[in-house]
Amino acid sequence: MSGVSDERFRILILNGPNLNLLGRREPSVYGAATLADIERDCRVQAEQWGVELDFFQSNHEGVLVDRIGAAYGEEDLIIINPAALTHTSIALRDALLGVGIPVIEVHLSNIYRREPFRHHSYIADIAIGQMSGFGALGYRLAIEAGVYHLKNQGTR
Repeated sequence: MSGVSDERFRILILNGPNLNLLGRREPSVYGAATLADIERDCRVQAEQWGVELDFFQSNHEGVLVDRIGAAYGEEDLIIINPAALTHTSIALRDALLGVGIPVIEVHLSNIYRREPFRHHSYIADIAIGQMSGFGALGYRLAIEAGVYHLKNQGTR
């Protein structure tokens, strides 16, 4: 897929607990990029694609649930890195189902090569796809995949 989107899609990128610590938190697992670095790179790509981005991070499950609810009727796609809430949060799952917005799940590390408790995701089976193990690049891949999905599914 190449070129600029002929439609102006709105994408919400949500980041869960402790992702504000990227760059200094276990760089051997999560890489050296900070969340600000990832946001900057995503905004550059979004500009090239003609996509509007809203970037949001919280360490609090309820705040993330509220932000998902506020996305209803406002966003065309949600890209979410639920972090540790991936494995525990039925509330995030229910919020995503409740708004009916297509969702792509992103993880910096390959959760399936890590501890067994990280292998289960409450989001994976409701997502249109998952990027896992590609580091910061996973966010940009998710934007591209999301735009492709939106253009080919006619979800607007």
